[in-house]
Amino acid sequence: MAEGRVAVVTGAARGIGAAVAARLARDGFAVALLDLDAERCADGVAAIEADGGRALAVGVDVVDRASVDAAVARVAEELGPPVVLVNNAGVLRDNLLFKMSDDDWDTVIGVHLRGAFLMSRAVQAHQVAAGWGRVVNLSSTSALGNRGQANYAAAKAGVQGFTKTLAIELGRFGVTVNAIAPGFIETDMTAATAARVGVDFAEFKAAAAAAIPVGRVGVPEDIAHTASFLVSEGAGFVSGQVVYVAGGPRD
Repeated sequence: MAEGRVAVVTGAARGIGAAVAARLARDGFAVALLDLDAERCADGVAAIEADGGRALAVGVDVVDRASVDAAVARVAEELGPPVVLVNNAGVLRDNLLFKMSDDDWDTVIGVHLRGAFLMSRAVQAHQVAAGWGRVVNLSSTSALGNRGQANYAAAKAGVQGFTKTLAIELGRFGVTVNAIAPGFIETDMTAATAARVGVDFAEFKAAAAAAIPVGRVGVPEDIAHTASFLVSEGAGFVSGQVVYVAGGPRD
């Protein structure tokens, strides 16, 4: 049922976003890959097109209303009205509270929460008009609390409340809204975290894997598989949920 439908993935230049975009394209969606620099999505678009899919790279600053509205309008014009949205764009500005700057706080809250709000508001008009839609927001196990991430934890916990509220508001229009809360996923962002704390990335991953029941860290495709289900027809009765994809139970 994905044929002819359009999906938007933010933060799609690398990592989880790139994997989700590729998976949705394989599922039959035309996919708009959004990132701050559209050129960084060129390889993802090329790979999708080489596989016979339709894709478009669009630059967007998710904290800027005019940029978001223009990006969604371009997607609607060039690919078709978007009915699937994956709010994945995110940044890290980790620090202990007494070292955290105002900008560290504002940047993280802005990208994760304001970004999800602006993107969802822009896309929901197309979803409501279609009478069908899916929103998948990226939260994190850090929403449960994580040392050095007061800003990120607050943002990712906020994403969960945002998700549940949109599920209530948009359900009557055939739109489901869910969140995925990844655990440790091997990405450039986790590699940067290892570098920040001065630990070799291989050792960093090994230590993380030792505490995960399934005995390994996650990869972006683990999140992409979950997103694929949540945007499917088969997930039409799943809404307002937070799915922890972390290799084991979380509170």
